[in-house]
Amino acid sequence: WEWGQRERATDNGNFSAGVTYRIGELNGIADYVIRIDFNEYNVAGKSPLKMSLLPMVNFPDANSEFPLYFGAGAGPGIFFKQVDDESALSLDYQLLLGVRFFDVGGNAGFFIETGMKNHLLLTTSGQFNGVFLTAGALFTF
Repeated sequence: WEWGQRERATDNGNFSAGVTYRIGELNGIADYVIRIDFNEYNVAGKSPLKMSLLPMVNFPDANSEFPLYFGAGAGPGIFFKQVDDESALSLDYQLLLGVRFFDVGGNAGFFIETGMKNHLLLTTSGQFNGVFLTAGALFTF
């Protein structure tokens, strides 16, 4: 909304890839993780590219090997490419719900996750509200 244009746009998320690393447990009930995402958008005919650094809390902890989990996190977003006259910094936040399958083949498994990936530009007006569905590999070591 008001990101590089005055009116609301739809379908402006192009590509997202990331990695999540478990830092540790919080009192044996949740995991403290760091998520690094790279996101590309389509805004006003440009292709902004952003990296998000998100400390997150996921419940329940991975050691429980319970397949369902949910999480939330917030942190800075840094644009490598941005629309003219827009902020190079954003406040990013995510809410997620997922299912994970551990040790499907040795120490490898997979996950499927859905949720919201949003950001607010810090020094100019503008925001992005998006939803996602993703799948990926899960490794235990």
